[in-house]
Amino acid sequence: MPDNHLLAIPVYNEEPYVARVLDQVRLHSKNILVVDDGSTDKTPAILEKQTDISVISHRENRGYGQSLADAFQFALDGGYAWLITMDCDEQHEPACIPRFVKAAATGYADVISGTRYSNGHSHDGPAPKDRREINRLITNMLNQRLGLNLTDAFCGFKAYRVEALKHFRITVPGYAMPMQWWVQAARAGLRIEELPVPLIYKDTPRHFGGALDNPVVRLRHYLEIFETEMTKASTPLPETCGTCRLAC
Repeated sequence: MPDNHLLAIPVYNEEPYVARVLDQVRLHSKNILVVDDGSTDKTPAILEKQTDISVISHRENRGYGQSLADAFQFALDGGYAWLITMDCDEQHEPACIPRFVKAAATGYADVISGTRYSNGHSHDGPAPKDRREINRLITNMLNQRLGLNLTDAFCGFKAYRVEALKHFRITVPGYAMPMQWWVQAARAGLRIEELPVPLIYKDTPRHFGGALDNPVVRLRHYLEIFETEMTKASTPLPETCGTCRLAC
């Protein structure tokens, strides 16, 4: 199992972190993909020096969602059994990778989704208040509308059964991509488990870009993407029994 998983890291202007993060993930993953989303700092130069990883480079910034879509396709084309995704800003601990590998090896889940809020969206801790509140609102909505049992809708630290990636058609290129992804996962009846991971925020001023830096605008955008995907879907949502992580 460890040699048949791909670890994918989307990056954008991660010069302070990328070399250090790669050194750490090499301890746990043999196959590493970095998707450079049009970085304008020294990230591309750092990646050129890494001879033991695969790199997809966007000529211009295309968005977090597009970077993940590229990683999905790379994993499918490469015939890997599992894809693990994590961020490059040192807010996801590489030491957690073996826990995802172990959870994947049990064979039950199609997706193991990291959760930073397994004990609820507390008002304490390092997460900015607006991000925590939007996460809480969206997580509750997904649970109600899709029959899920989530505690963290936006954690990018995940493990995907690669075969399950065939169900996804990701067309939302930006940070709202999870809104599309969760609808498609529910429609496909994928088995989803959550795995607690540490809540770490080292770069609280990080921007979403343009109007999305406004929390009200960002929440409205997420809801619009969700409703659009719900209307696009042509099959009914599966019935749920209340005891499963997703649908039976």
